This record gives sequence, C-alpha cells and structure tokens, in this order.
Amino acid sequence: MKILVFGKTGQVATELQRQAKVVALGRDLVDLTDPSICAAVLDATDADVIINAAAYTAVDHAESQEAVATLINSTTPRIMAETAAIHKIPFLHISTDYVFDGSGDGQWREEDPVNPINVYGRTKLRGEEGVRAAGGVHAILRTSWVFSAHRNNFVKTMLRLSETESVLNVVEDQIGKPTPAADIAATLLKMAEALCDGHPGGTYHYAGKPWTSWKAFACETFAQAGRQVEVKGIPSSSYLSAARRPLNSRLDCSRIAADFGIRAPDWRAGLRDVLTELGYAK
Repeated sequence: MKILVFGKTGQVATELQRQAKVVALGRDLVDLTDPSICAAVLDATDADVIINAAAYTAVDHAESQEAVATLINSTTPRIMAETAAIHKIPFLHISTDYVFDGSGDGQWREEDPVNPINVYGRTKLRGEEGVRAAGGVHAILRTSWVFSAHRNNFVKTMLRLSETESVLNVVEDQIGKPTPAADIAATLLKMAEALCDGHPGGTYHYAGKPWTSWKAFACETFAQAGRQVEVKGIPSSSYLSAARRPLNSRLDCSRIAADFGIRAPDWRAGLRDVLTELGYAK
C-alpha cells in the first residue's frame, strides 16, 4: 500500500513516518495556501491512499488570520478530496472536536449537531463539508487534545513552564480526552488499509480515555515526570485568549470501535511513552 501524506513535521505526520513507509510532503514541497499545487501533486501520484495530516492549528491566531486558516483548513482539503475522487483514491482527513460548541456534559457523537464557536472550528468544519461533498471514498477522523514528543503541545508546554515555575494556573472547567499522536497515526494507517480493501469510510471520532480536565492533565504530567509543581485550577474566563474554547470536548468513540475494531487508547499510557522519549519519565 503506497501512502501519500500531506504534512511532514506535525505531530501526527511525524508519527506516520515513524510507523510506516510513506511519502510525506512538507512545506518545502507543497504550499497548502495554493490548492492548485496540491491538486497537481495528486494528479501525478501513484499512491493507493492519501492522508491529509496538515492543518492550520494556531487556534488563537486564526481569529485574526481567517483567510489563511480557511485556505489551509477548508479550501485545500476540498480540492484534495475532489482530485482524489477523480482518481478514485481513498482520502483520509483529520478534523477536530472544535466543530462542536462544547455545551452540556455528554459525549459528542458523530451525528450530533455541529456549532463551532471559533474561527479554527469553523474552518475545520467547512473542510469536513468539502471532503464529504467531493463524493469519493473518504474517512474523516475527529480527534482532540493531541500530544506527543514533537512540536508544540500541552505536555511540552507544561514541562517547559515547570523548569522555572513552582506554581501554575491551569484551566479546570474545560473537559476533554487527550490523545497521543502515535495512536492517531496507528488508527489512520489501519483505516487507510480498510478503505483500500473496500470499506466505505465515513466520519469517526477517536480520542483517548478517560476524559479529564486540563488541570488534571497537567497534574498527571507532573506526577509521571516527577516534577514538584503546584497546579491551581482556574475557570476559562480567567484565561485570556483570542479564541473561545469548548468547555465539553468529550468525543464518543463507539462507532470507530464497531466499524474498525479500534479502541480508545489510555492517554496516561501514551503520556508515559512521550515522557520517556523526552527524558522526563521517573
């Protein structure tokens, strides 16, 4: 199975390259703000399946850079999916819990009404819509709170801050499911194989278990890393940011388990792996 990946240095793209032989396209080869370049790459490819692991993920910056975020998260994925459909190549696309508004305290199912509350979420939702409308075989994987030993993410930020701070204020009223990038990559590879074997695809949720708060996630990080840091919980209203965040990002992952036999990973085990790789594990 020949796999073409859009993205090269991001968290999931990095893990895809570690777990499988893929052709990964970074910014040096493709400009995601120019959909025609991506279409030309797909016109020339002999890949059996395509995974789009690239996105504009700077949630706060997106509030003031909506045009760029729209190109990368909405327009380009649609063009990718349309071109893939023309060539009858299965297309996998990563999306986000941010397509929901975060209301309530239940777990979001794939068919629940979407209602993004920030620019990032709106652009990712339009990307989803474009992929579906393209009409080809596809899978959209919504995930949440991604972390790894690569790039910027919550775990690495907490570790960096703990180098100089003994007390940290961390939001405690946002609830979600941290997800190791390594497990997302493994899931995409399994789904890619299934789509190549005739699985019809669709929209799926995949996130870690159990759900937790950012505060509790930080506490677990410091406990596993052996860091003596006091973590004080604060409400979202006390954390100034350009973009609003959903308070409830719990994703129901029963559909992907039923259709692919893929179970939600324990994020605490994934955290141990990441801390070991970073050299912080006790």
